[in-house]
Amino acid sequence: MPFAGDRKHRRNLRSTPLLPHNLPNNNNQHLPESGFSGASFSGAVFNLSTTIVGAGIMALPATLKQLGMIPGLIVIVLVGILTESSIDMILRFSRASKSNSYSGLVGDAFGGAGRTMLQVGIIVNNVGLLVVYMIIIGDVLSGTWSEGEHHLGVMQEWFGHHWWTTRSVLLLLTTLLVFCPLISFKRVDSLRYTSAVSVGLAVVFVVITAGVTVTKLINGSIAMPRLQPEVVDQASFWKLFTTVPILVTAYICHHNVHPIDNELKDPTQMKHIVRTSILLCSSVYVATSFFGFLLFGDHTQDDVLANFDGDLGIAYSSLINDVVRISYCLHLMLVFPIVFFSLRLNLDGLIFPYAIQPIGFDNRRFLMVTSFLMSLIYVAANFVPSIWDAFQFTGATATVSVGFIFPAAVALRDSHGISSKKDRVVSWLMLILAVSSSMVAICSDIYSFFFIR
Repeated sequence: MPFAGDRKHRRNLRSTPLLPHNLPNNNNQHLPESGFSGASFSGAVFNLSTTIVGAGIMALPATLKQLGMIPGLIVIVLVGILTESSIDMILRFSRASKSNSYSGLVGDAFGGAGRTMLQVGIIVNNVGLLVVYMIIIGDVLSGTWSEGEHHLGVMQEWFGHHWWTTRSVLLLLTTLLVFCPLISFKRVDSLRYTSAVSVGLAVVFVVITAGVTVTKLINGSIAMPRLQPEVVDQASFWKLFTTVPILVTAYICHHNVHPIDNELKDPTQMKHIVRTSILLCSSVYVATSFFGFLLFGDHTQDDVLANFDGDLGIAYSSLINDVVRISYCLHLMLVFPIVFFSLRLNLDGLIFPYAIQPIGFDNRRFLMVTSFLMSLIYVAANFVPSIWDAFQFTGATATVSVGFIFPAAVALRDSHGISSKKDRVVSWLMLILAVSSSMVAICSDIYSFFFIR
């Protein structure tokens, strides 16, 4: 049966990354970015950390507004621990099945249907994330409406209202001048320097927020924040569960684990890379949530950047606002290509499952898939009303599946007999928590949409 064998051969080829390190390199001059000797530990940490610290950080202070200071911080840490466990499962079971992609691992456990479901989940999740990034960039540059109040963007503050300071025009310029050059790279390791800068910009945001908060604490202008959730009726109770998608989305990075792992100079370092990245990002998340909610209290917006457009009650308030918003806007611009990388890879695998060449070797296919995705994200970013709406949709469905349901299902399936008792216990815990919280979050979103708004 040569046809069946050919299909199997092609499927195995498509499971490889863009530039598989295990393919023969006899014609090195024809390979994109030839001469690559493997990614370093620090480069991989920056790339994975950048995947994690995206737009989710801006919505975390609002989760503390819903949950209260103490429960909110505890949940942030617990989700980080569960995320590390789920990634560890993915790596161990990938080694056992000799899979070098997340979709390949799920395909090994559940066949083509499972592989397709995962790819669809990653596509929905990543498109949702990138739409959120563009929404925030639009909010920062052109302004936004929140609770009937208009928050000016930096371009409108500096230059006033013109056709070229509108959201659609500014996002188009950002797409053409920033995103298009960055998403043209065919190796994830090529983004290591921009990833390092993006992580640094996120830290700048945390440091400035902490500095403003401490200054206001010293002069006594900050009130005591709520330590516990405020549940006064059924609506406020259901609204607590709308934070679940936000928390899950904040840590999602599973779709980039294999691309980063495949390019490592020493693949045995991947476990330490994951642990370092989770620890770094959890620290940033806890600090951002704590100082952000402490600073703005019950006035914390769904996107905390929207709070940095008025008088902060300290000297140089206007300058600080601009530095915070611009620095984080630049951060998101540098995060965008790292998330887009796995999005393009999975959409290509879904549309062209039997293509002989990886997308990195096929310039025509690379350009076609890239152009389609970029156009879709740009259009969606101009019509989705807020990041909270986008997070609720993707976080309660695709993100929960990619981050927790699929890793738990693979471990419970245990096609290669390596699952321990601890793996099974953690898997059932993740599966029960993910499914139940996702269902409750979806129901609460529907309830909030129809009965609260």
